[in-house]
Amino acid sequence: MKLPLVRTAGLHVRLRSEARPSGSVVDAAQAHAVTALVLLCASVLLTSVAHAQSWIPQTSGTTASLRGVSAVNARVVWASGTAGTYLITRDGGATWRAAQVPGAERLDFRAVWAFDDGAAFLLSIGTGDQSRIYKTTDSGAHWTLLFTNPDAKGFFDGIAFWDRDRGIVAGDAVDGHTVIFTTDDAGEHWQRRQTAPAAGDEGAFAASNTSLALGGKHDVWLGTSAAHVLHSSDNGRTWTAAATPIRNDGPGAGVFSVAFADQLRGIAVGGDYSKAADPQKNIAVTTDGGRTWTAPAGQPPAGFRSAVAYVSDKKIWIATGTSGSDISLDNGATWKQFDATGYNAIGFVASAAGWAVGARGRIAAFQMR
Repeated sequence: MKLPLVRTAGLHVRLRSEARPSGSVVDAAQAHAVTALVLLCASVLLTSVAHAQSWIPQTSGTTASLRGVSAVNARVVWASGTAGTYLITRDGGATWRAAQVPGAERLDFRAVWAFDDGAAFLLSIGTGDQSRIYKTTDSGAHWTLLFTNPDAKGFFDGIAFWDRDRGIVAGDAVDGHTVIFTTDDAGEHWQRRQTAPAAGDEGAFAASNTSLALGGKHDVWLGTSAAHVLHSSDNGRTWTAAATPIRNDGPGAGVFSVAFADQLRGIAVGGDYSKAADPQKNIAVTTDGGRTWTAPAGQPPAGFRSAVAYVSDKKIWIATGTSGSDISLDNGATWKQFDATGYNAIGFVASAAGWAVGARGRIAAFQMR
């Protein structure tokens, strides 16, 4: 972009060279002025961008508490929540259809994973057989119960799919091991995977269906209540664990959400669910694919955060939680809050196709001006 003449505080600066003796005082003064101007312009630009986001409320047609959202494209989005509730829109949220899965009215669907406006999976949470997986191929006209948690003490936390056939489910530790099931046939059969010993009762948080993050055709990361991020590069067959600086000093504290921009750059968020506005130790970043995690030195998100997402077309990160939402323009180094409304989960396809869901049927679309 060509920069014009800039006038500031009586100083005229042109961003081009003029013939002067090398090393002259005037030349040095101009260089300092240009540097200061560039920094000022960058600061103004970052500030204006950080204030240019908002959530635009939509009418969901339900009062269920929503914690699942799966955006397929700019028009098709699914959501899910309490009382066996699921929702779908085919017009970008201008209208939503809310319904209940027959026979599942007492279940809490904390996760939804959709492929198009016809095919979607729902995962319910709860102890033992309250944790279930349902599937529809006809937009919810019919639902099939595919899998019920076989562990009496088990508790499903999240579900994700690399493609229409290969998927993964994570659950709280049973008999000292984090629970992982995978499927290679679109959920018809699920195989338990061996995992390393868990840290006590380590599990994931079923808060937004983003404790699981997928990468490429084989990678998966899982954030846990022990503030670890587990990683598998072979579709959940084997795992390694890495510690993060995120707090895990209480039953509602740990890593709640993980997202990756590519195979190396990722962000984990969380904190303490019972301390919604507390920004202490609520974020960690990695640049080596999750082998190591560090706390960024800049301003963190403004409280507990249950979900984070990378928006690739704008190269920005969005985090949300019960005390608001934040944006990062510098790969998680610094964050700025842009909305104070509480949401539980977010789903993005692009900056023009992102949604947030929350309590009492709250749904909103992301807008970037």
